[in-house]
Amino acid sequence: MAAHRKPKQRPYTGTAARTAAALAFAGAATAAALPGSAHADPRRSPARVEAEVDRLYRDAEVATERYNGAKERATAAAAAVDELRDEAARRTDRLNAARDTLGSLAAAQYRSGALNPSVQLALSSDPDQYLERASYLDRLGDRRAREVDAVQWQVARIAQLRAEAGKKLAALEARRTELKEHRATIRAKLAEARRLLATLSPAERASYADGAGSGPRADRGGARGPVAAPNARAAAAVAFAHGALGKPYVWGATGPSSFDCSGLTQAAWRSAGVSLPRTTHTQINAGQRVSRSELAPGDLVFFYSGISHVGLYIGDGRMIHAPRPGAPVRIAPIDQMPFAGATRVA
Repeated sequence: MAAHRKPKQRPYTGTAARTAAALAFAGAATAAALPGSAHADPRRSPARVEAEVDRLYRDAEVATERYNGAKERATAAAAAVDELRDEAARRTDRLNAARDTLGSLAAAQYRSGALNPSVQLALSSDPDQYLERASYLDRLGDRRAREVDAVQWQVARIAQLRAEAGKKLAALEARRTELKEHRATIRAKLAEARRLLATLSPAERASYADGAGSGPRADRGGARGPVAAPNARAAAAVAFAHGALGKPYVWGATGPSSFDCSGLTQAAWRSAGVSLPRTTHTQINAGQRVSRSELAPGDLVFFYSGISHVGLYIGDGRMIHAPRPGAPVRIAPIDQMPFAGATRVA
């Protein structure tokens, strides 16, 4: 049995120990240099941190605009379902009333028509009057039957539409839940980005916050006041946007105390008596497209290839927009983000 025992592992001593220690140190250093190593230096350059935070905020804004659209469609679908249900109830009441009338008529006909029609005719003192009444009752019965058939068809059709609307609403609710989950994922990424921002110096964080992202610096103030607009409605929208300066960015908010990007432009034009759709993807089609060289105060300006951000142009190459969480409504140059197009609402 002793022949099968493993030889004892003896500790290294002397030169062997020093060699082993050197190899272990070199291996640890190599592992630390590899991407994803648990011992890698977590600090990143300020430029890299800012770029990553910008990317995460753009992702979050895309998700928010998609969520806003799904919520708007779900609300419209719910209203349609309620309307269909109300109409079905009204038509059902009319159907029941028609049935009651027909029931009374049938009972009267039964009481007066128990005899064979030929016998009634033979016993009638006025055959002409009998025939006229019988013809009237037949016509009345045919009309009532057609009314019942029509109402029954309408009720059946409304029930079908209500079922279809219910399915559509359920699908939209599922979509909204999916978007909520996606937004939660983005928020987790934003929490990671905030941790990265915490590695910057106070001056670096202040510089990033003041600029609201990469590109030219933004202007939080409104000292310049509203810029002359081409018409009264555009002027009202621009004035509203100036009044919103400094208010916070909040996901899905449409005012009056906070806004997201499309919520701000929607509220601004609503103050001018114009109803805009809810999302950037729909607002860009809410008016006449204009080129960058044709921009006038009140125009909607859109950014990024996915049309995920919008601001209100105020002239002189500037806009008022709601940038992102932590950056309140402010004035910024339109060169701050990749320009994607513009729309003139009125």
